[in-house]
Amino acid sequence: MTRTVVTRVTALLAASLALLAPALAGDRAEFQPIGYSADGRYFAFEEYGVQDGSGFPFSNIFIIDLPADKWVTGTPVRMTHHDEAVSIGELRRLAAEDIAGRLDRLGIDYPATIIALNGDGEPEAAAYSLRFGPPGYGLSPVRGEHLLEIETFDLPSSEDCAVIDNATKGFALKLDGVELRRDVGPVPKSRGCVMDYRVYAVISPSEVGALEAQNVAIISAYPFGFEGPDRRFIAVPLGN
Repeated sequence: MTRTVVTRVTALLAASLALLAPALAGDRAEFQPIGYSADGRYFAFEEYGVQDGSGFPFSNIFIIDLPADKWVTGTPVRMTHHDEAVSIGELRRLAAEDIAGRLDRLGIDYPATIIALNGDGEPEAAAYSLRFGPPGYGLSPVRGEHLLEIETFDLPSSEDCAVIDNATKGFALKLDGVELRRDVGPVPKSRGCVMDYRVYAVISPSEVGALEAQNVAIISAYPFGFEGPDRRFIAVPLGN
């Protein structure tokens, strides 16, 4: 085989591996705020995507009791369709229909907005902190500025995580230098074998009315999945 042919084969092999690389990674859930209750007590959001390995679409809908900082009883509502032919859009419509009655009973019909975001195209260095402030009106700047920071540390898991080489992680969250939350004890079973966290977004009630409700931090959690670290979301109340 000539050197030219070898070079071409090597280049083709490298290109093939590059194309395969995304398929060897875990799945990356997307985030969608649903809204607040009219009294500001509840906040709901959806995480959705396509599972790695199986290729099945999924939608998980969470309702948070903000003053209690816990899931509403009976949630999250998780839906997966074990058929690759079912589109993620169709699955999400089914999930929305399934949760509609509960959202109505809790009065969750007030719009929420993402006021700050570490988007997926942002540099890695930005993912452990996020600056934000209440939006101004029109072209006005934000009304004040706050800093959200996350710290991660080794913490045993409630799950059997011998399958991963990395230690499972917990997190602590600070707002303007004041610690709001710190994991203690084993990592909750609901997070699986979580390998890391990021600050993803800050959610606030939309400026449509005069609703007094808490801002909510959205934290990306990365549990080990079938083909690598997946992405899921955690909501943390920040206060008004």
